[in-house]
Amino acid sequence: MANSATTKNRILMIGLHPATVDYSRFPGLDEATFTQRIEAGNRAIDEAGFDAVSCLIGTSPDEAESTIRGQLAADSFALAMVGAGIRTLPEYTLLFERIINVLGAAAPGIQLCFNTSPETTIDALRRWVRPLGDTPQR
Repeated sequence: MANSATTKNRILMIGLHPATVDYSRFPGLDEATFTQRIEAGNRAIDEAGFDAVSCLIGTSPDEAESTIRGQLAADSFALAMVGAGIRTLPEYTLLFERIINVLGAAAPGIQLCFNTSPETTIDALRRWVRPLGDTPQR
């Protein structure tokens, strides 16, 4: 388990694994393109100095809960970002509820933030935590 100096800004980024998405609902989007967008977003997050851990999940609520519990048992996080793909599609309502409930039960006090796409993740993170090494302006 990491010490509090390094976990006060650690972020758990929860999103759908590109292999689990039904792309028929998203004209012009496919697994390769979505994967590239996620990877580009992750690079931008790393380059900005955020301490983020990616947690890509499938659409099974039981499996997602298990995966998230495993991440939370292995490390401490100040913030969890839950991706738009999980939150915005009605068929994933139960999945979203289970994610929120497991975060609350397994990581009391964790803050939550939400993006609207892989490209807006960094903006969502900045609303709640500062990158490592970033000192507040006085």
